[in-house]
Amino acid sequence: MAPSDGPPALPAPRRVASASASTATGPSGDVGVNRGARDTMAGTAPARVRRITSGTARRRRIRQISIGPRVRMLLGSMLVAFAAWLFLPVPALTATVPPPSRAAAQPGLPWLSTSGDRIVDSTGRAVLLRGFNVDALLEPTMHPSPLEATDAALMQQSGFDVVRLPIAWSQLEPERGYFDSTYLDSITRAVALLNSHGLYVVLDMHSLGWSPAYGGSGAPAWATVQGVPDPVWGPMPSLGRLLSPAINVSTAYFWLSSDLQAQYFDAWTFVVQRFRHDSGVAGYDVINEPHSFPLPPFRFDKDQLWPFYAHAVEVLGAADPNHLFFLDNDMTGDLPTSVVPLHAPNIVYAPHVYTGSLIPPNFTGDPHALQTHVNELVSEGASVPAPVWFGEFSINIGDSYSAQWIDAVLGDFDAHHAGWAWWQWRETSGYGVRSKTGKVNTSLLRMLARPYLAAAPEGAVARYLARSATLQIRVPAAHDAAMIDVAWPVTVLGPPRSSSTCGATVTWDAGVARMAVYLPGGSGCAVTVTR
Repeated sequence: MAPSDGPPALPAPRRVASASASTATGPSGDVGVNRGARDTMAGTAPARVRRITSGTARRRRIRQISIGPRVRMLLGSMLVAFAAWLFLPVPALTATVPPPSRAAAQPGLPWLSTSGDRIVDSTGRAVLLRGFNVDALLEPTMHPSPLEATDAALMQQSGFDVVRLPIAWSQLEPERGYFDSTYLDSITRAVALLNSHGLYVVLDMHSLGWSPAYGGSGAPAWATVQGVPDPVWGPMPSLGRLLSPAINVSTAYFWLSSDLQAQYFDAWTFVVQRFRHDSGVAGYDVINEPHSFPLPPFRFDKDQLWPFYAHAVEVLGAADPNHLFFLDNDMTGDLPTSVVPLHAPNIVYAPHVYTGSLIPPNFTGDPHALQTHVNELVSEGASVPAPVWFGEFSINIGDSYSAQWIDAVLGDFDAHHAGWAWWQWRETSGYGVRSKTGKVNTSLLRMLARPYLAAAPEGAVARYLARSATLQIRVPAAHDAAMIDVAWPVTVLGPPRSSSTCGATVTWDAGVARMAVYLPGGSGCAVTVTR
């Protein structure tokens, strides 16, 4: 296959004519029986032939009866072997990345790293990233909404500190080997706009329905397998649409080949080289919502997904060792991901949660299934091992139990000290805080905008009491003098006031919606922030 040809087209199936038998044979292939059958037709079958025929029929019936248990045993053995193969463990993986080489950080946006199960800043404080997805740079097939300075300002004033910014391979590399600098410039402008309002950016190489060639997002048209039927059984991204043979053959080809993956990493390298020295970029989300279908679940994770992640971290890390690497879970429904431990610096497990919203059964007020799945995802993160950051979650605000779902899932995230990004900031179909025309859904914003510890020293914990709009902070005695950054949603709660048990010094910056709490060292402290 020539390098410029993309994935191969599937050959047309050959028609094979079946030959008709020139002579008839009996079911047993026994010559004596066939001769006896001819004699019978002539009315001259001897008794001996009749006895042979009846004896053969009895033996055939006995064989048929005895085959049943053997077949069942064979099928059972095959199923056991298949299940054993699915769940067979594989060795842990390692990805080597050069040491960081970082330029001076942007004011208010220090470089981020990982330490144990936390994302930390350059002083070692735990950083909590909360914010939104913004689809402004996706393909026209995704009907993206604009990104304006008003959006960034409103997010900042509502206490948020991160945007997950999906970008498109199809836009970066519209022709194989040609990378579009104009599109990269548009990414750079969006990052600069968000950074100017104190918002980190996670760049996400997006994929949905494999490619805009199928009405989705992701791969360029040249990276699709040609000649495969593409029936449209529903709108994108419905289950019927995602069952298209064309979509799934192209997806499987990517996971089973090295040529497209190499080209994918070339596109990523084109991006990370631009942002290598920019502390306002938190990191890179390697691929959006990978899934096993049509490959076998569980084995896909072990044989394709996690080796792909290990290679991605090495390739991207060679070009940019300064940023975080965000790794999504396998989004085959709510099936668990078979995590292969990956030992590498600065990796973050970034699963998505749609339990009870997009993934049935629908949420009806009982938070048990949602909580169970969040706990499962956090456990998967510990298996990596890596901090957990929920890169997508949402529910249609028009659903009957949407408020309860949001409250339950945010409570689950808080229980694990995990950050998150709501899908998405601006759209009109029931998931957006701001519509495409600019109208703000204040009800949804109030549900999502809660005070939290944007950055805090080790051991500091916070609890938010929604009814009184109060954030209770506790810091253990064994700490040096330190500073806590409290994100406070002034747009929905107004300016804060505070008190402490340790004489902490507090300053409030209305321009960035942050309260800085300066803690004296050597003593425990309780801080209360309320409206």
